[in-house]
Amino acid sequence: MSAVDYRGLAALDAVVEYGSFDKAAVALSITQSAVSQRIRLLENDAGELLVVRTQPPQATEAGQRLIAHYRQVRLLEAALKQRPGQTDARPDIAIAVNADSAATWLQEAVAPLLLSDACLLNIRIDDQDHTLSQLREGRVFACVTSESTRVAGTTATPLGMMRYLCVASPAFVQRWFAHGFTLDAVRQAPALIFDRKDALLEQYLARQFGQPVRYPHHAFSSSDGFVRFLEAGYAYGMVPVQQCGTNLRAGTLVDLVPGVSLNVPLIWHAWDIQTPLTRRLTEQVVTTARKWLEQE
Repeated sequence: MSAVDYRGLAALDAVVEYGSFDKAAVALSITQSAVSQRIRLLENDAGELLVVRTQPPQATEAGQRLIAHYRQVRLLEAALKQRPGQTDARPDIAIAVNADSAATWLQEAVAPLLLSDACLLNIRIDDQDHTLSQLREGRVFACVTSESTRVAGTTATPLGMMRYLCVASPAFVQRWFAHGFTLDAVRQAPALIFDRKDALLEQYLARQFGQPVRYPHHAFSSSDGFVRFLEAGYAYGMVPVQQCGTNLRAGTLVDLVPGVSLNVPLIWHAWDIQTPLTRRLTEQVVTTARKWLEQE
């Protein structure tokens, strides 16, 4: 590939980010045909397909590498342009985190950056087992993940363990688990999971009973709403100690198997880009997470 065509990279990035050629055209203030032409020229130069024209469009592996490069360059350029007190050159930084981190310690971690108007954050929520794919695809600068797999060009920093308990309301326990947290009861009682990617309860039950367990379940993709759903007595489910500790002390939730938990290690993966802003973000995330999470 010859000298990098950054207009083409901007078009490729916008198409994947906004999910369509039309929306990318609006974001770049050009026509849809101009977006298509820029990407076509970029693909001709690269000698391979960079985006699959599906709905929504999906970057190929080569396209993902170019998008990651383009976003890294934008971050570095923003660091060169930004001056103290400026707000018109604030860089956009995207990170991917699991919902439970977002509901507990993340706000404290990013608060200093937000209050200083140093950047504009795009916080994307995904399961901790899947956030790393967004980093690998170049869609985010960093992610909180449970995966230890290293991605080229990134650094990985352990944050600690998020400890999950299996909980329910006292009324729910009386109705469904009056004779204990048994395999028969689990096969009948309605559980609650976050979404189809959420495998926490599946892992917990497999460890508890020594075998895979099929169980009926609702799904509710809201971390705060998740706890309220359980408190209302509609289901049982997995909740981090940091989020349900107050409920347990108040008696509105009960630990179904005292002494048994599921510990999920969390790791901060970030592009190896050294700017004052990226260093500050990483330092604050690592320091705050280690304060909240359990350390081995």
